[in-house]
Amino acid sequence: MFRDALCWMMIAVFPLSLMAADSGAAMLYARGPAWINGSTVPRSSAIFPGDMVQTQSDSMAHINAAGSSVMVLSDSLVKFEGDAVSVEHGSVSVTTSRGMLTRAGEVTVAPVAGAWTEFEVTDVDGTVQIMARKGDVSVSDDTGATSTLPQGEETTRDDSHKKDKRKGAGAAPAASRGILDTTYAKWIGVAAVGGLLTWVLLQGDEPLSPSSPASKP
Repeated sequence: MFRDALCWMMIAVFPLSLMAADSGAAMLYARGPAWINGSTVPRSSAIFPGDMVQTQSDSMAHINAAGSSVMVLSDSLVKFEGDAVSVEHGSVSVTTSRGMLTRAGEVTVAPVAGAWTEFEVTDVDGTVQIMARKGDVSVSDDTGATSTLPQGEETTRDDSHKKDKRKGAGAAPAASRGILDTTYAKWIGVAAVGGLLTWVLLQGDEPLSPSSPASKP
């Protein structure tokens, strides 16, 4: 019975681990007050594609993804997209060997080569500033033009048509999706099913360990 219960538990757990591997999830580490979808981050938290990250003037957040590292600088609002980040307001510093893109309105910044590349993108009041710190990056905008920014240089692009979506310093953005639609809820549901199956299997008619009946006087 114990082996049967263990097998059912592993059947429930393995799909959960596979879903985590394929979900594009990353870890976020906060330095000071930070929010994910309007919820305060204690010190660290899992983060999934579609999640909004916000920092205030005295805080930062570090996103550690496979092959990429994103530093969300102070007073910023950023959307994590798995293989990309979108800057709604503020600044990010990206280090990547996986070609992670960064978008700021209609401006897209991407590494030119597959080697480690480090760059910064800032979007404030419709002006996008890009700085290539290590490696060259390509910069494209809504006109369809694409140019290469060499290592050590910086440039700016106008994105004035984009509205500033920030809701005030320190204000947490509203959650972008219902709790039942989040990956967190799916994980909890799978774990609950596995736990229920294990409990049912343990309720067999025969006890797990046999015992001798008490002797009659």
